[in-house]
Formats: sequence, structure tokens, C-alpha cells
Amino acid sequence: MEERTLLALMVFSSVIVLAETIAQKHAIEIYSVHVDCKVTSRFAHTIITSKIVNRANESREATFEVELPKTAFITNFSMSIDGKVYLGIIKEKASAQKEYDTAVAHGQSAGLVKITGRKLEQFHVSVSIAATSKVTFELAYEELLKRQLGKYELLIKVRPKQIVKHFQIDVHIFEPQGIRFLETDSTFMTNELAEALTKVQNETKAHILFKPTVDQQKINPELDETLLNGDFVVRYDVKRDATAGDIQIVNGYFVHYFAPHEMPVFPKNVIFVIDRSGSMAGRKIEQTRDALLKILQDLRPEDHFSFITFNSKVVEWKGSLLQATAENVASAAGFVQTLAASGGTDINRALLTAMSVLDKAERLPERSVSMIILLTDGQPTSGEINVETIQGNIQKAVNGKYALFCLGFGFDVSYKFLEKMALSNGGIARRIYENADAALQLQGFYQEVATPILMKIEMQYPENAVEGLTKNNFKLFFEGSEIIISGKLSNELDLLPVEIKAQSHASDLTLKEEANVKEKEQVFQNQSYIFGNFIERLWAYLTIQQLLEKSISAHEEDQKTLEAQALELSLQYSFVTPLTSMVVTKPAGQQQTELANKPTEADNEKPSSLPGGASVKKLSSRYFGMTSEDDLDGYRMRSGSPSGRWRSEPQSGSKKKLLSAVVRRRDKTKAQPLVNEYPQLLLQLPKQNEMICLNADGQAQSSVHLLSDPEQGLAVTGKLGDRINHFVQFDITYVNPPARIRISTHETVLSHNNQSTQLPWTESATSTVQGLRVSVEKERGVTASLSDTVTVKVSFVKFTEDFLGLYFLNTDRFSDKVTGVLGQFYSKAQLKNNPSINQRADERLLSVSGSEHKVTRQYKKDYRLESASDPVSCWSIDVTP
Repeated sequence: MEERTLLALMVFSSVIVLAETIAQKHAIEIYSVHVDCKVTSRFAHTIITSKIVNRANESREATFEVELPKTAFITNFSMSIDGKVYLGIIKEKASAQKEYDTAVAHGQSAGLVKITGRKLEQFHVSVSIAATSKVTFELAYEELLKRQLGKYELLIKVRPKQIVKHFQIDVHIFEPQGIRFLETDSTFMTNELAEALTKVQNETKAHILFKPTVDQQKINPELDETLLNGDFVVRYDVKRDATAGDIQIVNGYFVHYFAPHEMPVFPKNVIFVIDRSGSMAGRKIEQTRDALLKILQDLRPEDHFSFITFNSKVVEWKGSLLQATAENVASAAGFVQTLAASGGTDINRALLTAMSVLDKAERLPERSVSMIILLTDGQPTSGEINVETIQGNIQKAVNGKYALFCLGFGFDVSYKFLEKMALSNGGIARRIYENADAALQLQGFYQEVATPILMKIEMQYPENAVEGLTKNNFKLFFEGSEIIISGKLSNELDLLPVEIKAQSHASDLTLKEEANVKEKEQVFQNQSYIFGNFIERLWAYLTIQQLLEKSISAHEEDQKTLEAQALELSLQYSFVTPLTSMVVTKPAGQQQTELANKPTEADNEKPSSLPGGASVKKLSSRYFGMTSEDDLDGYRMRSGSPSGRWRSEPQSGSKKKLLSAVVRRRDKTKAQPLVNEYPQLLLQLPKQNEMICLNADGQAQSSVHLLSDPEQGLAVTGKLGDRINHFVQFDITYVNPPARIRISTHETVLSHNNQSTQLPWTESATSTVQGLRVSVEKERGVTASLSDTVTVKVSFVKFTEDFLGLYFLNTDRFSDKVTGVLGQFYSKAQLKNNPSINQRADERLLSVSGSEHKVTRQYKKDYRLESASDPVSCWSIDVTP
């Protein structure tokens, strides 16, 4: 396989990747990358320019890939080859598709925009570059930044994969309200790279420049490996003095930003409706439990809450809403610990039960906000299964009284079904991705809706003076967010008045403000680096987004009207939206036509299949390391294939031998399907999206030092079985409180102050001593958690011989002093490419405390899951205790 060079860069949750297929290292040189971001009053205009040269003596193909935010619209693309410019043209989707179909009929290819992550989608185009030729790619897109939890965030993911002679990121920010705070953060910054970062800021403007030299980019002066691999983040917020918000006006268009703060929070009446059907088994239900336990701690004493769980049956935790007292929260935590998954999915009856509980609720605060939060991972399979009927039933029952938020866990759920149901009932839908941080995603969503401070908000402007007004009525406003309204002035005005009516916890509010049109327009005069018609484009962007959102819950005829309006604006302002496409024509003699469509969240669904029933989507999103076609090809080759072992010595120059590294690979002489094997130990490398499967290559021992961290006050030892080469006992020791947890295949014993508590596997139970919580889930697993400490989890696996599996959560809390067979990987391990060989896609070097070992990706059963029929992608290594 030819070597591939990738350039990746993400701006405002965007990534640009330039990948060239080359026969020799850096034959195609990326000699310039410039990302120019101009943010004017939250509206971001980004231009990405990449320049490359082919230094080979023959033609090479380059693929320009940009991962941009799902909320952004591409506005322009061009490529310049030997002085000739090729432009992308935005057309109505059907017309563009017809042109594409014609190209396909002539054997040409189409490059489609595809979803690549929870926030990203990818644009890509390929072109052949002649020997010694140069090409310049330029892509522009626009996005309205959304305020969440009190800040705007610009995320730049830097991943060039090679040294770039001219590498530069410019972020210009202009906020007429004034910049309240501005900060930068990075996961890859060193002292040398920090010298390449400058930040200039005054009252209303900021310029952040990151321009590392070639030497600053290098990991090692002797090697051409780059340090630029990670996240660079810019966060900021603006000043807010006017109670009624801030109005800005340019060229006859206005935008009104409204984000009140320091107001009393409404008490909430919230019902959590939790799917516990069979498909939620394993990590999903574990992560749901973890998230709910945290959310319970965030409830305010004046809040009321309850739980409804469902599979084919609907179960009410209590018959009514309970106040969030310490006693009730503790009782709810005990209930959450018992959640287990099995059976079908009756979404209809579960939601109707929740409405009934709210309808019958008594003694709730007079001014309070009632909401329902649904979490499900599947389609309705029990009770009423017609999604349109369910949507109608729920809308009728809600009747505008409550807000419904729908969280779809994973990719088996119909997001379109949940989105329509949420938008029709005053809420929003959100997909929860099946990654290690799923519990944090759930907690993060709750934090966004946890502090309602206004309800029934109406923004009123003079009807005879404003037209094209965007949405101006809002059901709820949450602390830390922002309401944005835009429109165009239909005649000459000296003053633009606004009146805001809303309900707060304390009283009904009426806020008034007048904007002097001429004074407001002067604010943006002589701002040379700001694109002058930004408010008009902001208005078009916001209008299109709201028309598309409104069409989701509209009837068919209304839907057509709304989409026609959105299409007209998309073409007028050259936005690539779900209704338009960009056609890219390339030089003659190449695959000439490529088509860029904007996908929707629903495009994440209906995954294609792999042999054995495994799913491409599930494998690439659920299992941590498998993200490329090479990885998938590797799975196809290895699934059920013969395998063998061999020992590999550390790479040359290594003096330490921490591992007796035994990696597994294909071997035509032996037959042992890898996916039928369980790893003995499983861990995720910190700050790396990679899993390690460790196998203790030793005899039965009374104690194996697995991990200890003096700063965490935590130590873990393990015992290998006599007849099975897996662990059958773990001892977890804590310094504060002084306690020991012994977990065996027979029982769990918690010891503290010379007293012991036995917790058998035959029933679910929880025991707590001085904040250390030990929870046993019947015949499934044990969780040991302590505030601000790494969480330890042990799975009980019923296999040929019963054994235990160990893993950790919140591993970012480990200190640099963590040691042990497992511990060394949390402080000193790093996967990297081998620059000295023609490395296969499924091979890497694993560096641990100076030693380097060649490892190969394998697929094992995942003992963290109730069902281990799907493999986990990991780098498999044997360690000698």
C-alpha cells in the first residue's frame, strides 16, 4: 500500500485534512497552510488555503479534505492548477444530481460530503498533479456561533502529519459589545510552540495568531515528525450591559442578541424517561446510570423529579413527583443503581405515562418549568409502533404545557422520529454517541437545560418597519445560552424600538429598548478586516436554519412551502444546505465531476453490513480505534482468520524491557479466531482514541501489581486463576478512607476499620463508607467510586470458566506517578507510526518508558458489554508480571 500523507485542521469544530498518495515520503510537499477566521458578532467567516507542490518526477493524486461543523454552510471552493482556476458551482440539489448522474454514466466519480463525527462533516475533492506542478486549494464556509454554558468556543484541531514550511492560523474577533473574557487552550502546546502563539486584545477586538517555525514544529531536531497533533481552543464571551440585549445594524439589516443573566432560576419539574430495553444492555445502561447519578447531585432543593423506565413494560419509580431533598435524591440514587436492560421498547406508553404524572402532580411551585427528558437507543417495538401515531399521541397529550427533550443513544434509533417529536413539543433532540464519554454527553446536555430563567418570551418590533423577521417567540430561555433575532428594515428609520415580554420566576417582565439606526451603523464603519454585509448573511443563514427546522414538524404542503423558501435563500446567498449541492469540475482527462451534498443527522443511520452481521457504523463509532477503510479491511481479513503468536524484542536503541511483548498477527499455519478471545485487561490510552488489550503472560499468582497511584491514594492487585489464564480476583486498596475491596468470582468484600461487608453476586446491592461507594450489579459487575478519584469497574464474565475483567473511568485523574503492569500505560505509553519502514495500516509502534514495541491491531470480545458478539478494536500485547 502506498504511503499516505494527511493534513488535518479543524476550525470552530472543523478539521481540514490534505491527503496525498505518494510513492516516496513527502514527494508531494505541503509548503503552505493558512486558516483565516473572521468572527464578527458571533458570525464566523472562514477561508482555508492550502498550497502543495509535487516534487516527484511523475503525476501524483491529492485529496483535499475539510471537516467542518455540521452547523456550517460551505459558500465557496476553488482550486488553482498551474494558473488555471476551477470553481465549485452551487445549484439546486435535483439539478446538481442530474449533472452528477450524467458524469457517473460516463465512468466518472462523485465526492460526497459525509458525516465524520458528532460535530463534523467532511468535504473532499481529488485532483491529479503533474510532476513539478503546484496546486492551491481554497474553501470558505460560514457559521453562526452558538453560546453554550456562558461561552462561545472555537476549536481548531491541528494534525498536519508533516512539517509545513508556512503554517499559520489567524483568528480575528470583533465584538462591538466588548469582549468580557478570552482564553486559549491546547493539548499539544510546548514551551517552544507557546512562543509561536500571540494574542492581541483591546476592548472590542482580538487577534490570535499561531505561526510556528519549522524547528518549533519538530518533535525531535533530528526527525521530521511534527508536534502539531491535537486541539487548539479559543473561548470567549461578550459584555452585556443592556437588560434588553444589544441591537446591531448594517446596510438595512439588524440582529438583536438577548442573553439576560443573574436572574433567579425557575424550579423544575422533570421526569426522566429511561429506555431499559435489551439493546441498552452493557455499556449503554452503565453509562446511563453513571450520568443519572451525577445529574441527581445537580438537582436543586426546590426542584421536583421522578423516573419512568420502560422496555415492553412501563415502570414508575414513584407514583408522583418528589421534591429533590437529600433523602429523596439518595433514594433515587439507589433506584438508578438497580437499572438493568432487557425486553422490547414501548416509547408511546412510557411518554404518555410521564404526561399523566405531570398532569396529576400536586403542590408544585406556582411558577415552575415542567419538562420530560427521554433517553432511548431504538425504534418502538412494543405497544404502539407507528411513529406518526406516537408523534400525534404525544403532541396531543403535551398540548403546549411541557417541554419534551429527546436523546437518541447510538445509531439504531430513528433520529428523525425523535427530532420531530421534540421540535413539535417545545424541546430539542440530541444524539448521544456511543463513546467512552457518553455519560459526560448526557450530563452536559442536562447542564444546558438545568437552569431555566425565562419562559414565554416574545420579542416585538414595529410591524410596518421590519420584514423577514426570524423566530421571535420562545418557550424557554436557559442561563448561559442566547436568543438571536434578525430582520431587515423596510423603510427609513431613525429609531428601531423593541419590546420584550417574558415571565421570570419572580414576576412578569416587560423590557424596552431603542436603537439609534445611524449610531449603530457607524459602529461597523472602517472595520477593514470585517466582511461588510455580515448581518445580511447572518439573517439569511439563520432564516434558512429555522425554515428547515420548522419543516421537520410541518404538514406536507407546509413543508414544501418552507423548503422552497429555504432553497431560494440558499441559492441567492450561495450556501451549500440540505437543499443545494456544489458541483466541482476538474481538468479534462481526470475524474471530472464531484458533487458536495450537505448530509443530515439522519444520514448517520441505516449502516451497511460487514460479514458476520457487524456494522461499519457501529464499528467505526462504537469501537475506539477503527476509523479508516484500512482498519475495516483489516477486520474483514482477520475476522475468523487463522492466527498465531511471536515474541518481538524492543526496537533498536531501547535499553528498558518493561514488556515481554507478544503481539498477534495472521499466520497461515494456525487456526484460532481472534474475535472468540477475551482480553485479560482492557484500557484506553489517555488523550489517545486507542484501546489496548493486555494479556498477562504468566502462571497463576497470588498477587500481581497492576496499578498504584500515590497521589490518588489507590492501588490495584490481581490474581490469575489456576486453570484459566484470566484474573479471578482483584484487590482495590484506598488510602483515604482506609479501605480494601476484594472482588472474586464468588463475592465482593468491603473492609474498613476491621469490619467487613459481604456483597454476593446473587443480588444487586450498594455499600458506602466515608464517600467510597461500592455497587454490585447482580451477576454483572462491581463499581467502586470516590469523589475526585478514578472510578474502578470490574466485570463478572461467565465463560468456560468464570473470570473477572478490569477497567477504569475518569483516567485523566491519574497522576504522573502511576505505576504497575497497567499503570505504566496511563503515564508513559504512546502509539506512533514507524517512519523507518513501509508500515501497514494495522501496525504501530508502542512506546512505554523508552522501549518501543511493534504491535498489530486485533479484535477481541469486550468484557465490558453484556453481549460480546461484536469485537472491540485494540492493540493486543502480552505482559509478563
